[in-house]
Amino acid sequence: MNVRMANHNDADTLIKVRFDYFAVEKLEIADDKRDLINSHLKEYYSKHLNLDFFAAFVEDDSGNIVSTAFLVIFEKPANLSWPTGKTGMILNVHTYAKYRKMGYATKVMNLLIQEAKNQDLSYIELSASELGKPLYKKLGFKELEHSHFTEMKMYLL
Repeated sequence: MNVRMANHNDADTLIKVRFDYFAVEKLEIADDKRDLINSHLKEYYSKHLNLDFFAAFVEDDSGNIVSTAFLVIFEKPANLSWPTGKTGMILNVHTYAKYRKMGYATKVMNLLIQEAKNQDLSYIELSASELGKPLYKKLGFKELEHSHFTEMKMYLL
């Protein structure tokens, strides 16, 4: 097994594992939206990979991807909640079914946690599925208490 960070030669693999993650989450994607996402992912990875987007892989001995996780970095004006001005979000944590419960998700997460520390992030966050929650708690993530602010979102597409 090989644990490593993605590089620019991995762009097609990054797109594949992103869509594999969508499939595992049972997200239905219309062909026109799939094409749009695919196009944007190609552009995104070429611009952001290993700058403010990092992807960790575990590969088997044949080079097949076993497990993945992504880290996206955001920079904003520093404040009390993010004193370095930099925060991160973990996305796309996925281990293919036949490789689960073998520690591979822990390996990719530890690699991204170390990268987050290297990048001087104030914190990293994620949205945990019920399947992933025990792993994240073991790694030190804490469930957030609701603040006095109401989280809101406006969809533009």
